[in-house]
Amino acid sequence: MKISLLKTGTTAFTWLIGTCMAFAQQPNIPLTDLSAFKEPGNSWSLVGDVTVDLNEVNSIKGTKGTGILLNISAPKKVGFDLTTIKEYGDMVLELDYLTAKGTNSGIYLQNNYEIQLEDSWTVRNPLSSNNGGLYERWDNDKPEGEKGYGGVAPRQNASKAPGLWQHLKIAFQAPKFDGSGKKIENARLISVELNGVTIHENVELWGATRGGYGTEKAFAPLRIQGDHGSIAFRNISITDLPAASVQNGRRGGNNADPIYVGAPVNTMIRSFIDVMPGVRSVHAISVGGPQQVAYSYDLDNGTLLHGWHGGFLDATPMWDDRGNGTSRPLGSITRFTKKPVLAISKLATADAAWVTDTTGTGFRTKGYVMDEQDRPEFKYIIYGTKVTDAVKVLENGQGLSREITMDQPAKDLYFLLGEVADINEVAKGLYVVDDKSYYLQFPEGQKPVVRDVNGKKQLIIAIGSKLNYSILF
Repeated sequence: MKISLLKTGTTAFTWLIGTCMAFAQQPNIPLTDLSAFKEPGNSWSLVGDVTVDLNEVNSIKGTKGTGILLNISAPKKVGFDLTTIKEYGDMVLELDYLTAKGTNSGIYLQNNYEIQLEDSWTVRNPLSSNNGGLYERWDNDKPEGEKGYGGVAPRQNASKAPGLWQHLKIAFQAPKFDGSGKKIENARLISVELNGVTIHENVELWGATRGGYGTEKAFAPLRIQGDHGSIAFRNISITDLPAASVQNGRRGGNNADPIYVGAPVNTMIRSFIDVMPGVRSVHAISVGGPQQVAYSYDLDNGTLLHGWHGGFLDATPMWDDRGNGTSRPLGSITRFTKKPVLAISKLATADAAWVTDTTGTGFRTKGYVMDEQDRPEFKYIIYGTKVTDAVKVLENGQGLSREITMDQPAKDLYFLLGEVADINEVAKGLYVVDDKSYYLQFPEGQKPVVRDVNGKKQLIIAIGSKLNYSILF
């Protein structure tokens, strides 16, 4: 910890020693342990896992275990806020959180500055009150009805569905005070990232937001709102704010001139796609539209690479200067594969090894055709069968639907849904997969075959003549 004083003398010395002693005496307890918080109310508990009902507001259940903080708050039994014993100044806060349907919470930095946590799935034009927003400031000197002002909406809605883990990273600079305790510099959000997307950058905090305690300090606790609905947290960590982050925030970032591509109507862009570090799809297409949901597809294998909510594409790597041919999503990515492999394989039994390349399959891509709404339907031939793969953005913006149609049905053809860490059925035909990254929904109640492959769960399903399913994220 480094503290600079602009004023010397007994008052400054006493303030410095008192602050340092108070800060040094804070217990170093993991923030996934309730003992790290002041008098946690009985709405909070430690659990090993959580499950959410997508069809019921504020429905969440925990299972026995540790590692996850679960708050259950309902209108007839309101929950409690959770305040840390330890106090913090400049910091980088990272955590995972998971909301129930229709609920909200908030993170109060230093008990004062709220970043909203809310079920904002499918919201197209987010406000400061939506997920990731800096909530409005509250001024008691103004007349009723005019007190709230100054909220900052996130740049885009990078939210995921209720019941899925979301990741928040906040680089925060605390307010600065001179030796007499007078504030000489406002607090600042250096950056806020939601699910890997920067939604705030270099935002000066002129005072406490609504619900804040009001008095600003150099060091103060972290508070989690617990009275507005049920929510779960895990992997909470607080580390020092790098000095370079502070300087970059004061300068307002770099002067790059990015090339962004929007999708106000159904839009397609061909490019290379970097699926993972060192893994590139060289014949890929990205498809987006007005629902602010998009996806990328590998034409060499018939593989759905990833989907995302938010902005469409950053084409800077492809079109700036000589470029390298790649584009990248502007929104929060949900990955469906780490390496493109054939989506369809012929298996003698459901336990047979998956075919990893096109050798011996007769695979030939036949491009795509456009439907009446200018959306592509991908065509290819494999094992002598003509395949149509129609991936469509759901009109409600919840994710993607997919229909695989075969012109010659075969009992031995299987479709690869993905390789994931885990899979759990949470309702009939609805599965949450890969550490609660996304949902697979089968409208006709089909059940995927789950196979153990290299420490992962490989999900496959017999196609027959047609397969329909949705991916919600």
